[in-house]
Amino acid sequence: MTNLHELTERIISCEACPRLREWCEEVAEVKKAKYKDETYWGRPVPGFGDPNARLIILGLAPGAHGANRTGRVFTGDESGKWLYGALHEFGFATEAAATHRDDSLQLVDAYINNIVRCAPPQNKPTTGEIKACRPFFTEELRLLADKRVVLALGKIAFDNYKKFLQEEGHDVKGLTFAHGACYTFDDSLPALVASYHPSQQNTYTGKLTQAMWYEIFQRVRELLDER
Repeated sequence: MTNLHELTERIISCEACPRLREWCEEVAEVKKAKYKDETYWGRPVPGFGDPNARLIILGLAPGAHGANRTGRVFTGDESGKWLYGALHEFGFATEAAATHRDDSLQLVDAYINNIVRCAPPQNKPTTGEIKACRPFFTEELRLLADKRVVLALGKIAFDNYKKFLQEEGHDVKGLTFAHGACYTFDDSLPALVASYHPSQQNTYTGKLTQAMWYEIFQRVRELLDER
């Protein structure tokens, strides 16, 4: 049976989506002016965290100058500042800031992955690209056997997890995305919490405030304490 390390190696070497691979490599070569002296990762980005995690966080895709640069999910961009700041505040991360895959930050009882593992142009993967990346997503979820709470960041992450539940034979009737929505099941399934994604599109416009964001993690912590 595959383990997380083997899965990580397969993700990093994936060449399934030509558009995404070309874009990631182009971004890695051209770079953003402020990062011109850095070597970009430029490859598919694997999940990151505690293999025995009870909290699983689902994002959409790596940022072009965030994870595609640093090599670690939600690392090196504004979304990551929000996520790792909250994870540290609620005891899931050893540090509040994530700068690079080789920094000393570690996750505690939490694991982060994305629906799509390559940075897409305009942050918009196609339906076909999501489908091509799905096997990694489903395999990783099955390997994370201790999960008790799943936090879906954004509707695409929520819908893909809902599809995973359906494929696993569970009834998904009534599961609807809304910020702060929380669904609990019997003991065989993790609780599901939905949140707006901490993208600049949401945080800069006030659609997602820090108070709203911290309320999500307070709820997550309460659910883990209950379960």
